[in-house]
Amino acid sequence: MKKIVLFSAFVMTLASCQNAEKYDATGIFEANTVTVSSETNGKLIAFDIEEGDSLIVGQQVGLVDTILLALQQKQLHSQQLSAEKSSPDIVAQAAALRSRIAHQQNECDRVSRLLADGAATQKQSDDAYAQLRTLRGQLEGLLSTLDKNRGSITESASALQYQKEQVEEQIRKNCITAPITGTVLQKYAERGEYATPGRPLFKMADLDDIYLRCYFTVSQLGHIRIGQEVTVIADFGGDEQYEYPGKIIWIAQESEFTPKSIQTRDSRANLVYAVKIAVRNDGRLKLGQYGEVRL
Repeated sequence: MKKIVLFSAFVMTLASCQNAEKYDATGIFEANTVTVSSETNGKLIAFDIEEGDSLIVGQQVGLVDTILLALQQKQLHSQQLSAEKSSPDIVAQAAALRSRIAHQQNECDRVSRLLADGAATQKQSDDAYAQLRTLRGQLEGLLSTLDKNRGSITESASALQYQKEQVEEQIRKNCITAPITGTVLQKYAERGEYATPGRPLFKMADLDDIYLRCYFTVSQLGHIRIGQEVTVIADFGGDEQYEYPGKIIWIAQESEFTPKSIQTRDSRANLVYAVKIAVRNDGRLKLGQYGEVRL
């Protein structure tokens, strides 16, 4: 009877050792989470999402009050239109002076012909050309002034346009959108609350592509590499287990002490290396769930 008991104990010990050898490391399923925060001040006039909702990238999920910004945008638009309308019409304002110059040019030509025939004096010719030079100088000064005025008005209109674009950017930031395609994990605010810059509103993650963070001992490092295909085993309790293909996507460059919640093949190892294994989720895997790795 004693031999039978000892033999049974040996078989149970051997079975437990064999079970322990079914995996090379264990870890926890995680995902890259994104916390979306408010970028502006104001009341949340719309924020209709719930935990577990599926969102697509760019989808609008909320709105911070934009009434004051909209009014400011309209005011800037009116100021810009007023500035553009006040721009001088250079052609129209210089038309009268150009007409006088053309008339004076004809007068100079007439005096020159009379001077050649001896019917006019040199002084009359000099006076006519002096008057023409004066008119041309006045035109040049007028065009310079009008051009400067138009340039100043154009710059003012451009400055107003930049201010409009700034307001439009602020309005855009008041629209709360999903930065990635994924699932809402946690919601930190409700509609009607006051949002401030940096205040977290909700957290989301892509649950289709998750990873298992596990730890390998120094002796195992020689058997793993980035890009290596491995088998990930998810334990759902009892005898319900599912295997998933996984790929090593990251290996830590520095070692760390073994986390209390993590087991390795060598339980005596104190220093281990963290490893991320990418896994395609079929909908059954949950964040925080334990999994095993078999090389």
